[in-house]
Amino acid sequence: MKQFILFASIVFALTANAQGSGNTGGLQQKQSYSFSLQQAISHALEHNYSAINAARDIEAAKQKKWETTASGLPQIAANVDYTDNLAVPLSVIPAQFLDPTAPAGTFAAVAFSPKHSVNARATLNQLLFDGSYIVALQASKTYLKYYENMKRKTTTDVKEMVISSYGNVLLAEESIAILEKNKATLSKTFSDTRETFKNGLIEEENVEQLQITLSSLESNLNNTKRTLDIAYKMLKIAVGIDINDELTLTDKLDQLTVNNLDMAFAKDEFNMTNNVNYQIAENFKEQRRLEYKLQKSKALPSLSANLNFGYNAFDEDFNFYFKNQKYYNFSSFGVNLNIPIFSSFARSSRTQQAKIAFEQAKTQLTESEQKLRLQYESAKSEYEFSIEEFNTAKSNLNLAERIEKKQQIKFTEGLSSSFDFSEAQRQLYTAQQNYLQSMVNIINKKATLETVINK
Repeated sequence: MKQFILFASIVFALTANAQGSGNTGGLQQKQSYSFSLQQAISHALEHNYSAINAARDIEAAKQKKWETTASGLPQIAANVDYTDNLAVPLSVIPAQFLDPTAPAGTFAAVAFSPKHSVNARATLNQLLFDGSYIVALQASKTYLKYYENMKRKTTTDVKEMVISSYGNVLLAEESIAILEKNKATLSKTFSDTRETFKNGLIEEENVEQLQITLSSLESNLNNTKRTLDIAYKMLKIAVGIDINDELTLTDKLDQLTVNNLDMAFAKDEFNMTNNVNYQIAENFKEQRRLEYKLQKSKALPSLSANLNFGYNAFDEDFNFYFKNQKYYNFSSFGVNLNIPIFSSFARSSRTQQAKIAFEQAKTQLTESEQKLRLQYESAKSEYEFSIEEFNTAKSNLNLAERIEKKQQIKFTEGLSSSFDFSEAQRQLYTAQQNYLQSMVNIINKKATLETVINK
């Protein structure tokens, strides 16, 4: 679901950006934003493209609910019919009806219809009783509840996506800062080592080994800078701003990590009914129950009434707008009682299909309960592990820094080979990245656990 929301948001944003460029000749005024993580989440819940459409789905569901309600309320329709008999149809009658002297067995053609006729009427229809209408009213409430739950799910998915995107930007920024620092340090060591080699005090292999490490470091730095640009654009789409706008993040990775270090949080009780996925599954079961009830209600009689009132007029000439035109009024009242009697068991078959679908929905709800329990245990375990991993990565980073510093001293004094020094450097670089990633993992894993327990 989160991947789908992100993909849909990217497509929507790129399309809107292309259209906007076409309307303004490619000139757009950039806006500037500055967000903490909570500010980014708040902005996204209001401006994220998926969140906007989820709110529209609720409005559409409300309109659908009223449409269902209105189908049982009075319905009034008006009609105006005009007929011009270009060739008036003729009927034959015995000629003696018109002329007693006419021979027996002869007929005369007579026009019974006027050339012009107008009929204007209004009809009022009112449903008096229909079991399916009562069930439809109940189903419309469930229909609305479904989209309200989907809006909540979209909200939690957007929130989790913003947290992940925000963390990825901070990770890239911190990685760039560390890589630039490592590059500066290694560049100085490489320069010093090259001068030492020129003086004939060390082998060329030492210089070459450092040059390989430096080249790899520069390549990694350039790639991380490109990753940062992509990460910023993904975050902009997630929060609902244009990818060309300026965005500044005010939170720092280490502070967010500290704020999310809470082992007591992982001990909170898991109330499954608060989980939006459970509520959606429950909503689905209720829909199937009402569909089953709807099929059973179709065996009940339905009763409706109608009232008609109107005027009609006839003439050989089109004189309907003149005051002396004669109009004839008519009215009627009717009641319709429809009693289903026998459908060759088709109605029974549809009822049994709905019953089977209802039983399947109940089974799916049970399955969802089991999966949610597993999801909670998994999210809780991963969050606890992320904290342990962070502490381990922090300790390993301190060790790697000390080892690298000792190897640098030994290498400078000629007591260690370039291979040993390069290996210590690679170990340090790996420890640095693991430490940064462990901080992002804490933030993301806690967000996932919060989503599961709906906190």
